[in-house]
Amino acid sequence: MARWTTMKLRADQTGDRGLPMPLWLQGGLESAQAAIISALVVIAPIAAVWATSGFSETQFDALARLAGQAWLVIHGVPLYLSTVVEGAAARPESGTLSLIPLGLTVIPFLLAWRAGRRLARASYTDQLWQALLGSWLVYAGFGITTGFVCRTDDVGVFLWWAALLPLVPFALGMVIGARREAGSWSRLIGVDAVDWIARTSQHSRWAGSYLASAAKAGFVALMAAMALSSALLAVDLIIHWNLVVAVYEALDAGAVGGAALTLAQLGFIPNLAVFALAWVSGSGFALGAGSHVGPLGTAVGPLPSVPVLAAIPAGPLDFGFVALVVPVLAGVLAGWWFLREGENHFDEWLSIKVRVRWFTAAASTLVLGIIVGAATGLLAGLLASITHGSAGIGRLNDIGPDPLRTAVWVAAEAGIGVVIGYAAGPWLERRQELREADLGAAPGK
Repeated sequence: MARWTTMKLRADQTGDRGLPMPLWLQGGLESAQAAIISALVVIAPIAAVWATSGFSETQFDALARLAGQAWLVIHGVPLYLSTVVEGAAARPESGTLSLIPLGLTVIPFLLAWRAGRRLARASYTDQLWQALLGSWLVYAGFGITTGFVCRTDDVGVFLWWAALLPLVPFALGMVIGARREAGSWSRLIGVDAVDWIARTSQHSRWAGSYLASAAKAGFVALMAAMALSSALLAVDLIIHWNLVVAVYEALDAGAVGGAALTLAQLGFIPNLAVFALAWVSGSGFALGAGSHVGPLGTAVGPLPSVPVLAAIPAGPLDFGFVALVVPVLAGVLAGWWFLREGENHFDEWLSIKVRVRWFTAAASTLVLGIIVGAATGLLAGLLASITHGSAGIGRLNDIGPDPLRTAVWVAAEAGIGVVIGYAAGPWLERRQELREADLGAAPGK
């Protein structure tokens, strides 16, 4: 078993070291540190706005509860809101705040990633679970305590969600950090995956490598589509920058208020990137019940005065359908990547069974497009489900892309691109080889 350096407590300042710290205790301390740092990151902008008289509520306990509720939201914990609508006949209304600012969720994730690396260095291979269990119990305790203290008559918190949902980004970051430090899953969990695979049959290894490569190609397609969608989002913000600035000027929130508003919008940048992916796929997204924002047109009702929303393309778009090519291009890249990976064992097996090459080549490429497209669509649907949520009470209880529609559109378009990319791959490879040969034969080379 591999062993990492054990972290110890200092006995004094002379350089002597005392007894090793128990792993469960070290994990708990790492979690407490991450929870406190992430809480301070949330408290800082709220305290700055409070210092400039930006809140109607000035009591310390109200601000502390607001900070705790914000901490729960960035960890994905929904808040159940209730209020009384004033008017001729006052009536109670309720809703859920479940829109997660993924850009701010990265903060506890990175803190957990750091903690996971530190715990991996301090643990034996077969003892890491003690540190992880201790850290997760402490973080869950911090979450349930925050939910209990910060709930009010107007803001409800389901305590089980407050305990469990913060563990999702935290545990994911910790496991990835530990895996990064260990260098392999076998060192992390004590199971030699290579030896286990070696004991399987050749057909199982071929099928496994084929499906694994197809899943990786799906990830390549998703990342390429996200990159292109994010680039289009940046271009759209630049084009409509004057409208964004106009909303800032109309709000007149001051320097501190404007900075806090900008920070909140930056927290939703990953969400907007997923919205852009849904937009270019054709499935679109919602900005309120009954609304739709897509490449073929936009129909939304009154929107809150959030500057970034001013950049939404409005009205009919004559050439909006051109955006549909983005997932196809991402699929082309994934198909070419799969060809270079050289793991199309299904095509090899089919060629052995059927001696008609034009049929086997077409059939295996079509199957590859279906599998990789399905993997891409599944990942896109997962992102859409994470970014879809409710902004509270009223018509803004439906914001974001529909997971199923997004998955289907992205899967179909990426699958078409994979077929094109895999079929055109040999021609692209030959052109690259000829270019390299020409460069090698050039004078002075």
